[in-house]
Amino acid sequence: MKTVVLKFGGTSVGSIDRIKKVSNIILGYKKKKNKVIVVSSAMSGVTNDLIKKSKLISNQFNEAEYDVLVSTGEQAACALIAGRLSHLGLNSRSWMSWQIPIITDGPYKSSRIDKIATKELLKYINSGGIPIITGFQGINIHSRLTTIGRSGSDASAIMLAKFLKADECIIYTDVEGVFTTDPRLHKKAKKIERIEYDEMLEMSSLGSKVMQPTSVQDAKLNNIDIRVKSSFINKPGTLITKSFKKKDFSDQIITGISSTKNDAKITIAGVKDKPGVAAHIFEPLSKNLINVDMVVQNISLNGKETDLTFTIKTEDIKKTEKIIRENKNITYKKISFDKDLAKVSIIGVGMITTPGITYRMFKALASEKINIMVISTSEIKISVLISSKLVKKAITVLHKEFKLD
Repeated sequence: MKTVVLKFGGTSVGSIDRIKKVSNIILGYKKKKNKVIVVSSAMSGVTNDLIKKSKLISNQFNEAEYDVLVSTGEQAACALIAGRLSHLGLNSRSWMSWQIPIITDGPYKSSRIDKIATKELLKYINSGGIPIITGFQGINIHSRLTTIGRSGSDASAIMLAKFLKADECIIYTDVEGVFTTDPRLHKKAKKIERIEYDEMLEMSSLGSKVMQPTSVQDAKLNNIDIRVKSSFINKPGTLITKSFKKKDFSDQIITGISSTKNDAKITIAGVKDKPGVAAHIFEPLSKNLINVDMVVQNISLNGKETDLTFTIKTEDIKKTEKIIRENKNITYKKISFDKDLAKVSIIGVGMITTPGITYRMFKALASEKINIMVISTSEIKISVLISSKLVKKAITVLHKEFKLD
């Protein structure tokens, strides 16, 4: 018998009607003689509502209690699914993360799964039972509930697939799979049949919301294939897997285009050009959980001063400005902020061996008079910072330039 892990996202279990349809999908796998493990997110909107409640209580809500609070959404969804499966005549029950247990390590709100006890779970599965397991959460060594970041149910499913040695891990969501770009921004976006871990990891971290980046990383490290498909329509979806030979590599240089919004650019001009200055700037930002993305340092012509530019999220501007202005470890002449910016990235393993990709990208953007403010590159991606008003135009021209239309 084949063992499959099925994960259902918030929109897939977003209503009683959707839960009934999801239960029919699970029933279909069981009828094919599979051993089935189900991981569920909270019903759509529930987690956001709980977070709002925590903010009404306190703007510095206790992090341990925050994890207890937001983890209740998955508990409700799992009970409803198990109840429906029981109604359909199947042997099913809900399992809270602490009942298994799923052991996590790291801080509240962003823990990582360390190990999963499988003895009782396997005993139940081998007896024909269908466990419905709360995603997004675990328990730490202090017996406190923890959560593993937004969209963490993906990671729960992948790690369960690892520890249970499952044959398949299928992520059910509200889209047909992974697309070449966001279909809402470009109507000619195409579904990708297969994508490599590294490409998916870049797309996830650069704005694609189909998969959580740490989940893709877990899948890569443990060599677990993931299939992303829709719970609304019965189509094959997208397979996320290890490196493979593409049919026509010449037309597959770029696999996809991702974008982010609400980015801001910070420039600190006239910074002393000496060792340790960058560390003095970024250390307090890190301690205050401000995520720094693109970083550019101009070459110092006089050997004494330089300009440092980096990007953050718009909502962190005020906090970042306060931290920099109060930082006694650095001196500078001027600090400036630009907001309403966005990052657009092209991703593809094909660019490793194909010259001219940077030129083609910049030429295509120039043809639409799109100004580039900051550039960041890796072996398989090129990211540019542009005005957020021009994102749709940028995606359209790049999608066409790299034959993704």
